[in-house]
Amino acid sequence: MKNKKKFWIILILFVALIILVYAIFQFRSGSIVTWPSGGIDYDSNWSSIQGSITANQVTNNAYLVTGVFLQGDRLLNFKQVLTFEQFAEFQKTVGATVYITYQTTSIWLSLATSLLPMVLLIAVYFWAISAMTKGGGMGGGMFGQNKQRPRETKSDVKFIDVAGINEEKQELVEVVDYLKNPNKYAQMGARVPKGVLMEGPPGTGKTLLAKAVAGEAGVAFFTMAGSEFEEMFVGLGASRVRDLFADAKKAAPCIIFIDEIDAVGRKRNASMGTGTTEQTLNQLLVEMDGFGTNSGVIVMAATNRVDVLDPALLRPGRFDRTIQISLPDIREREDILKLHARNKTVSPEIEWTRIAERTPGFSGAQLENVLNEAAILVVRDKRKMITIHDIDEAIDRVVGGPAKKSRAMTVQDKQIVSYHEAGHALIGLKLDSASKVQKVTIIPRGNAGGYTIMTPKDESNFSSIDDLRASIAGYLGGRAAEEIKFGKQKVTTGAHDDLDKATNIARRMVTQFGMSKLGLTKFVTMQEEAYGQTKGVYSDEVAAKIDQEIATILDDSYKIAVQTIKDNLSLLELIAESLRILETITAEQIDYINKNMKLPDIVVKEKKRRDAEIKKRESGEILEIEPDDDDDK
Repeated sequence: MKNKKKFWIILILFVALIILVYAIFQFRSGSIVTWPSGGIDYDSNWSSIQGSITANQVTNNAYLVTGVFLQGDRLLNFKQVLTFEQFAEFQKTVGATVYITYQTTSIWLSLATSLLPMVLLIAVYFWAISAMTKGGGMGGGMFGQNKQRPRETKSDVKFIDVAGINEEKQELVEVVDYLKNPNKYAQMGARVPKGVLMEGPPGTGKTLLAKAVAGEAGVAFFTMAGSEFEEMFVGLGASRVRDLFADAKKAAPCIIFIDEIDAVGRKRNASMGTGTTEQTLNQLLVEMDGFGTNSGVIVMAATNRVDVLDPALLRPGRFDRTIQISLPDIREREDILKLHARNKTVSPEIEWTRIAERTPGFSGAQLENVLNEAAILVVRDKRKMITIHDIDEAIDRVVGGPAKKSRAMTVQDKQIVSYHEAGHALIGLKLDSASKVQKVTIIPRGNAGGYTIMTPKDESNFSSIDDLRASIAGYLGGRAAEEIKFGKQKVTTGAHDDLDKATNIARRMVTQFGMSKLGLTKFVTMQEEAYGQTKGVYSDEVAAKIDQEIATILDDSYKIAVQTIKDNLSLLELIAESLRILETITAEQIDYINKNMKLPDIVVKEKKRRDAEIKKRESGEILEIEPDDDDDK
């Protein structure tokens, strides 16, 4: 109510100031005011005018001259501001033909026009000083109030709605129990964590887990993003932190959830000075474990970058517990897929384990998106049930975007892409440490002419030198196949993304993993790695050695890829031919080709159909191809 009253007072003063300024400019400008019946200006022939005027002194050096005049048979209305010099000349010009009446401006009007602007400026000045004093900077008073108050909600998410992070949920059981039964912990002298920080890649369920804690406990849930604390005014962020905790204390027991807390909790340094970010962080530190008490208020936060957070924020008493939430493994991916399939009509033939095998590295959000895309495809085709083909297409759409089937590919382009992707697949088949091939396609998606999906044979948290070199060889297999089949001068730019990924792995082997001749030295710190800044971390001589080691690893891996393909040219031809005919081949078809060294029956059948079609076209016969029994239509 108090802030609303201030707002209306300021609004009235502001409108009054605008009106005053307009009036002053209107009187002082000497502009012509034309009435509906016509008007004349100062340069007219005054000697031919008869009538009367009123001269009203508006300032110390000006008259407002108004009147109605008769010029010939025309009735003219006149209104204009004239200086003393202009008015004296005007009197001489009109002579006795015009009767002049003088009026003196009221002393109160003169005082108002002179003093009111000064009074308004002084009032605004003292109001600003008062606001700054109360709010700690320009963030005080009305400006300091959060334009978007913390959002208090009641979460309806429960632990059963969160799949794939069972160990992480167990870490939060005590928090839920404390919010339900705080006296039990108080009697034992136990202190439940005041703050819980969840750290992990995007889409792993950090926000969902925080909602589940609030839902299980049945308490209020306040949520704000780290960026919402920041504005252009210094002190506004600190004011919003105070608002957030003040509202939370009133609603206790409750949970405060700050998403992307790294936006406001970054490490302080000398260059930051006393800017808005540091003031906001200081206020957050005070509120979490300062002189006040926050009984019943638990702060949960999420970030992808715990390494950039200020150490004072992570100490016990503030964020007592840090929970690492990683990307789900194959078992967790299966649970997540089943969870998101609960409200969808899916085919009973779908094997969720096989889909989980095809989606390594997918976050929970990506898996949910896969099933959502599959459902959209079913609706688009006006069907009633999600099939394995819909999910396969949805995975491809999430990985590479929608298929560009309308993009024209020449016979030569199709041949180059088929051998390129066959090279990737062959490395995955023949190198023991390489990833397993799940699917190969030459249907363009996004900027790619085709791609090969390969998944780790063992989802371990650690990779050996052989594993990393095999991964590099797998990325370079496409370029190796192009060179072997078409020659060095005929290789294309299709391997640009493969080279980028291979180089990144080689660089990390040298600079972070100690897997080169340079020894066990780590050349890039965690923060520099996060920001992609490596300049100045080591000398130019060391940088040259690092580049040389990276080149050596890439060259050695490329030689492995070339030799592997040369030793299996027949397999390369079979995979490439299958791709040219079917455009997409699955893991089962690739395994069949590898074991039997011949084309699968479906490829042979499709090849015969196409050969017959070409033969009939060349002979001019009308082509009638009967549909296969396996086709849907």
